[in-house]
Amino acid sequence: MIPDTAKQISIYNVLEGLRKGLTHFAGSSRAALLIAEKDDGPIHVHDPQDLLSGHEPKLREIYINANEWRSKAPAAKTLKPFGSVVAADDIALAGLISYGAYSRSIFYQRWFTEHQPNLCDVGPTIRWLEHATWLLTHDFASEGAFFTAASKLALEGFEVHALRNHLQKNLTTILGRPPRLQLYPVLEAVLGISLTREEGDAPLGELIFVDPRLVEDCDWIIRFPKEEAPLLTNYKHVRKLLLAVEQSTRCLVSDGVRLLGIAAAVYAQASVKARFLGGVGLITVDGKPQCSFADGRFFASTRKPNLVLLEEALLDFEIDSEARQEIFRITAAIVESARNRGHGCSIIIDPMGLVSTVSGQRLATPLDLGHPGHLDLAKSLSKVDGSLHLGPGGSLLAFSCLLDGRAVPSEDRSRGARFNSALRFTAEHKNVVVVVVSEDRPVSIFQGGVQINGRCEWKPTQDIELNPKTLEEWLER
Repeated sequence: MIPDTAKQISIYNVLEGLRKGLTHFAGSSRAALLIAEKDDGPIHVHDPQDLLSGHEPKLREIYINANEWRSKAPAAKTLKPFGSVVAADDIALAGLISYGAYSRSIFYQRWFTEHQPNLCDVGPTIRWLEHATWLLTHDFASEGAFFTAASKLALEGFEVHALRNHLQKNLTTILGRPPRLQLYPVLEAVLGISLTREEGDAPLGELIFVDPRLVEDCDWIIRFPKEEAPLLTNYKHVRKLLLAVEQSTRCLVSDGVRLLGIAAAVYAQASVKARFLGGVGLITVDGKPQCSFADGRFFASTRKPNLVLLEEALLDFEIDSEARQEIFRITAAIVESARNRGHGCSIIIDPMGLVSTVSGQRLATPLDLGHPGHLDLAKSLSKVDGSLHLGPGGSLLAFSCLLDGRAVPSEDRSRGARFNSALRFTAEHKNVVVVVVSEDRPVSIFQGGVQINGRCEWKPTQDIELNPKTLEEWLER
């Protein structure tokens, strides 16, 4: 048996690799592990950033008061001696994604991470946790810490592999057999095409990847002769052909090797669709989002702005629910328009109409943005330098407004003028909320001189737990 120190180093490295990899893919993330090395031994907790806090009652119920997690384990003799794992039943903790498994070298392990907002699908994250399980099992079975550094690096860069494994599993379930569509070249091509510009413009349009055995099921408009079908790896050629399907009901079709032609943009069975949206995009399977992509990388989120905190902030104002909903609807529409058009903007939300000192182009009569035509005008006015000023009921009071104010401690010099001006303005005007859309698409929400939707970055843990707490000790802490 390897020394305990080597095992704890292995656990630390896999935890850190998992945390760092998921942070790049899904946003600031934590990771935790419950592990029982022997079938009759205690279960230990590795939770360096308190991810499991608040779940004590459920963990006590599952692991202390009940014994099913032990009794359902497969017989040791049925497990292969080196590195194989058998999945355990899900334990369904609210707000968390987890994966557990049994193996010969580690009787039981259960990995956890956050269920991030706006997640396209939990599948890639589960595949990530699954790989962490396998790597730790492999490290323990190797009778030494030789593989620990490699395991950490493998998990940090597991993004494409996690997505490929998820798509493979998804397509196999739909088809009832493994697909012939080669997914690694497909994913590589999606990123390559997304970074290829045509006369300065990012790609728009849809590209569908169909299993070679299902090609004839497509609703074809144009088919290319086999000997003249462009290779998928010729990104420049594919980018040019996307011009024929952008902003239409048509799509390019590929078998993962070549472009086969143009078809009606319907969901072919077990198809992988890449929807290019000008610098960003979305991958779907049978119409269901799997991940997004931008800047040559894949992401777990839909990349739509999370405006839940704006809804909560509007609850602080003494206005009726109908007016609150209308203000939220109008703001969300302007934000989405700015993000789709690729320009920055800022919006002063003044539900009580209490701010009258904003410098900008005021309107003689407030514009009712409940009217669709008026809302379209407001979306266009958001492109003009300065902020929109929304008053009671979401009416437009002014545009091209300057947000001024005195310096506040929370300013961030690494952010732009819109960001810091919003901090200063809301610090002096407590009865407003300001929403800022940056040109690179992030959305920030400010109230009372604070960014209320700021991300909390979890710092890596430097200490290795050489003597981790048992679950009983952790519950009594």
